[in-house]
Amino acid sequence: MTKHVPDLKAQKISGGVASDQRHDSAHKHVSGTAVYIDDMPEPAGTLHGCLGLSTATHATITKMDLVAVRAAPGVVDVLTAKDVPGENDISPTGRHDEPVLADGKVEFYGQPIFCVIAETREQARRAVRLAKVEYEQLPFVTDIGALDPRKDKLVTPPLTLKRGDAAAAIKAAPRRLKGKMRLGGQEHFYLEGHIAMAVPGEDHDVTIYSSTQHPSEVQHMVSHALGIPSNAVTVEIRRMGGGFGGKETQGNQFAALAAIAAKRHHRAVKIRPDRDDDMIATGKRHDFLIDYEVGFDDDGNILGVDFMFAARCGFSSDLSGPVTDRALFHCDNTYFWPAVHAQSAPLYTNTVSNTAFRGFGGPQGMVGAERVIDEVAFALGKDPLEIRKKNFYGASGDKEGDRNITPYHQTVEDNVIQRIIAELEASSNYARRRREISAFNNNSRFIKRGLALTPVKFGISFTATHYNQAGALVHVYTDGSVHLNHGGTEMGQGLYLKVAQVVAEEFQIDLDQVKITATTTGKVPNTSATAASSGSDLNGMAAQNAARQIKDRLTNFASEKYQVPRDQVLFLPNRVRIGNQEIPFGDLVKQAYMARIQLSAAGFYKTPKIHWNRDKGEGRPFYYFAYGASCSEVSVDTLTGEYVVERTDILHETGRSLNRAIDLGQVEGGFIQGMGWLTTEELWWDDKGRLRTHAPSTYKIPLASDRPKIFNVTLADWSEANEPTVHRSKAVGEPPFPLGMSVLHALSDAVASVADHRICPRLDAPATPERVLMAIERLKREAARPA
Repeated sequence: MTKHVPDLKAQKISGGVASDQRHDSAHKHVSGTAVYIDDMPEPAGTLHGCLGLSTATHATITKMDLVAVRAAPGVVDVLTAKDVPGENDISPTGRHDEPVLADGKVEFYGQPIFCVIAETREQARRAVRLAKVEYEQLPFVTDIGALDPRKDKLVTPPLTLKRGDAAAAIKAAPRRLKGKMRLGGQEHFYLEGHIAMAVPGEDHDVTIYSSTQHPSEVQHMVSHALGIPSNAVTVEIRRMGGGFGGKETQGNQFAALAAIAAKRHHRAVKIRPDRDDDMIATGKRHDFLIDYEVGFDDDGNILGVDFMFAARCGFSSDLSGPVTDRALFHCDNTYFWPAVHAQSAPLYTNTVSNTAFRGFGGPQGMVGAERVIDEVAFALGKDPLEIRKKNFYGASGDKEGDRNITPYHQTVEDNVIQRIIAELEASSNYARRRREISAFNNNSRFIKRGLALTPVKFGISFTATHYNQAGALVHVYTDGSVHLNHGGTEMGQGLYLKVAQVVAEEFQIDLDQVKITATTTGKVPNTSATAASSGSDLNGMAAQNAARQIKDRLTNFASEKYQVPRDQVLFLPNRVRIGNQEIPFGDLVKQAYMARIQLSAAGFYKTPKIHWNRDKGEGRPFYYFAYGASCSEVSVDTLTGEYVVERTDILHETGRSLNRAIDLGQVEGGFIQGMGWLTTEELWWDDKGRLRTHAPSTYKIPLASDRPKIFNVTLADWSEANEPTVHRSKAVGEPPFPLGMSVLHALSDAVASVADHRICPRLDAPATPERVLMAIERLKREAARPA
């Protein structure tokens, strides 16, 4: 009798790697049952805090009368800088330039100077308004356009990248030009604002529930502010209602104040600012002034470039150093600059300190590169796409690999941009639509259309090398179910689900057998921020490492118990084949437990190969690059500057995607958010230094109606990571964000049509309808001038 051998290829686990699984909390999001911090039951006697914000932009505090505040109904305490028991500092970089509460001097309008603790949130908010604060005004600056990036105060040392002699190359070039571009900042506008709840324990202990992307940093900042060791502080976060970088460092202040009050009064304390206070008092994406000079030949080959990236950083360093560094790292985008000089200027201003935002400076660098391409194209009367393709890494008949060196001297080893552009150019019918748009514009007096196809190359890794590490904790229980914990945080991007899929795949068990648990510093210590698009790369590998340790022990146990070679122990869907017999996974686990085999493991991963010498401006800061491209078409009303996005086509690579459904959502969302940054989202400070766009009524994010009328998004299914990442997947959090550049350049193309594409529009961002209209009128005037 022949024994039936099951078809292993036909059998799969439910929910492993490369299967399209819905977000693990999707049903909870739409039904309102997902528990965020403000949904958690409050411990009995919970107090509530509200920040008192400065009403001066730069001043010495001469008097702070808080008598009426303290006497207000329900007020339990009012904290000032002198009430911080430890160090009055929450600087994430250790520069000691960002106080928990301002002490004697304020450096931006809206800086927290005291904190009211009351029985209810409403009582705390009402009491804050009773403060009487007097100031001695000091000179202030909010606009970096008024500063000299080479002479004025910086918040952190600048970076210089150089390769070759850019000045000489530009001087010797047949053609050269220079220009300036203003690039706006961006509010994170997460659905869930900042919030922290501190619950005191015995001795020094305190537990913090914080909406943070960096639990370990909150842990350290709270311990410093309280003057206690880190082991007394536990930080936990199950999910955030969005982060986008805004919760990497900005949650520190709320957590520290809640913890200080909780320990002073031995009661739980919650701080949840309203949207206006949140937007006024917390950092945003850096806005830039980009100066550029370029030398090129008559064919459009760029021979040398020189960039100065001046950034509005605010009053303290925060993460401005690494953000402006990354802007320089991406000033090449997908292009080989034969000779390049690029410098950053992280400028001090009397504004809130800007911070991490999806892309972390990279998109700003890319926009600078794309402006240079546009300038060259207009100077030569050519299609910008032709100039792009001519200057790609590896283009122009590169046979020796000498056109693959970045400005920071890393070799680009995984370049696929030519294939991505070629496929997108074909699938979007770029050439045909270019002709059709030209004909349309010639016959349309007021409505003009524009088209642009822009590429993306995004470096993956933290540029601070030590952050490229992760830990995970995996327990297998005797019924075969698995408990998973790691250092990554969930902010809606599907990280928890992807890592759970990796563990399910490793054990070959169904996804519903893997329990996803909240991130806590009490289980996995010394975690890195969930940022830099590294969440799945780092935590997926750490969890895989932990699972493999346990799997290896189970293999050894089965081999010894059943007297078969190790290679005859095979993990199949929800069962294990041992020699010529099969047993359920849970049965093997129970047998291993009875034999005293350890069923728990701490996993660890550190990214290999990367290194960076900032002083020399050389190294390999990125493990690999992620590539994509987008093609957008717009229609612009030249009488009003209003516009619509008619169509967008995207081709983006994610390697061997862990979950295509999640990755498609990331690409779509990243594009829309990037489009919003470059078109509608405008931050505006008045002449008194006050941020006036601090609410949904004055700050315009993209609406559902702003999405492209036709929106085609495709993942490059042929791509895979050239490095051994987790299942050869690639990061997908930040790389899609700069795909929104295609909308800015399509608008530029439409504007340029009013002057027959003879003048570079030099359209600044955000390209609001007002700014588009002003650019149209300027081009009309310039075109009308005698030659």
